[in-house]
Amino acid sequence: MPRVCGATAEVSATRVQATESSNQAGVGAKAIACVRIATGIIFLLFAEYKIAGSEFTPVGFEHWVRGWVAQGQVVGFYKPILVNVALAHPALCARLVAWGEMAIAISLILGLLVRASAVGGVIMMISFILSTWYTPGHGAPVWQYFGANLDHIPLLFLFVVFYATRAGDVWGLDGWLRMRKAK
Repeated sequence: MPRVCGATAEVSATRVQATESSNQAGVGAKAIACVRIATGIIFLLFAEYKIAGSEFTPVGFEHWVRGWVAQGQVVGFYKPILVNVALAHPALCARLVAWGEMAIAISLILGLLVRASAVGGVIMMISFILSTWYTPGHGAPVWQYFGANLDHIPLLFLFVVFYATRAGDVWGLDGWLRMRKAK
């Protein structure tokens, strides 16, 4: 009889541990959902001023890109892309950046097509990093390059996390659509 009681106690302890583990996973997914939505709101603010205002398209965009190129901040292989594409078509590229940020914002806030949005965000952050990598100057200590890109690198990592965790599944339309499709 003690064995049966012991086995019952063991099963109960296992069940409690499984429940605690499940709750912790739920907290993590909800935390990622909160960060996803907050990141979307930040992107909404940046996109809104670029779309609604006249400071960015095309004058502000062209000013920034010309500055990066003139100051030698751009990684070598990426410079021809900025010169031959972005500076050759500044209004188009400025609108692509602005509307790309808006698409990312809406996607993250609604939790809709988050994985596709995360890929777009990764591409955008890598583009910004390549455009401003040498801000500290050539030959600076390595940590300064990373320090100069602290506004892009964490966002790059966030987009990777959003992609890897299917961040739209919690409090997002991706999860709702997935559940609806499963039924």
